[in-house]
Amino acid sequence: MAANVTKGSLVDAVAKDADISKKAAGDAVNSVIETITKNLKKGTKVAIPGFGTFQTRKRKARKGRNPQTGEKIQIAAAKVPAFTAGKGLKDAVNGRN
Repeated sequence: MAANVTKGSLVDAVAKDADISKKAAGDAVNSVIETITKNLKKGTKVAIPGFGTFQTRKRKARKGRNPQTGEKIQIAAAKVPAFTAGKGLKDAVNGRN
């Protein structure tokens, strides 16, 4: 299994690929993350053609239980972030690219 990619290693890769400083690459990565986050908070979909779509989904309230005590609890409804991979990303992952 390959090692995980961290935000730092992503910044390093962007800096190298775009031939820019690590600071500029870090600013760019942070800007992309902040823009996606702000739009998801507003309920707006973020679609990146060939890569995928970020959106929020509503999760209904439900009953659960505390795994430590076994006590039944009510879990509140929530908005959760979701990502759907695009065809280009799926093809790349499956070696069809």
